[in-house]
Amino acid sequence: MRLNFLPTKSGRRASRLFALLARAAFRLKESNSDSSWGAPAKLFHWLVAGLIFAQFWLGWLAASWRLSPTKLNLFVWHKSLGMVILALVLVRLLWRLANPTPALPADTPVWERAVARLSHALLYVVMIAMPITGWINNSAAGVPFSIFWWIPLPPLVSPDKHTAELAALAHFSLFIVFVALLVVHVGAALRHHFVKRDNVLTRMLPARRTPK
Repeated sequence: MRLNFLPTKSGRRASRLFALLARAAFRLKESNSDSSWGAPAKLFHWLVAGLIFAQFWLGWLAASWRLSPTKLNLFVWHKSLGMVILALVLVRLLWRLANPTPALPADTPVWERAVARLSHALLYVVMIAMPITGWINNSAAGVPFSIFWWIPLPPLVSPDKHTAELAALAHFSLFIVFVALLVVHVGAALRHHFVKRDNVLTRMLPARRTPK
């Protein structure tokens, strides 16, 4: 397996789009506080969440559709959204590192704080790793691909059947892990809202700002 990291015209175009997205995000004025998520954090959270649920549907639909031009188009949409999610998650991660993270309620046990940090870290790892393994799978399969039929995506590896199979297995395994993490994430948010009755869930809801 040979890695391909040489810059290409399409790679430079994708990099410019990523840089533009990052600059636009950091120009937004409403940052996080110690008690509340700012507008950019909420935007990233709900936009990525919506795209991920669309990915679930597109992935299942593309895999189950009979072989036809429609099936190929569904995979283009699935792969393209995967690259959009990757870019958004990377910008979201940069934003999170550059801004304070709202504190959990004071009565949160130490073990719960540790689990929250670990689960959030794993969510970021999986959200980044899933598109990359899909990218590797597509590259190893030797399938030319352009994001939304517009931006050619440079291959990460040389065509190789074994690499493609490993990447596909890793991609599916990460999907299973992500679903488990998502269940934990949503369950914890609902527990905070309905059982502990604190503001952990509501402070991430759109159009709501907890006073500083």
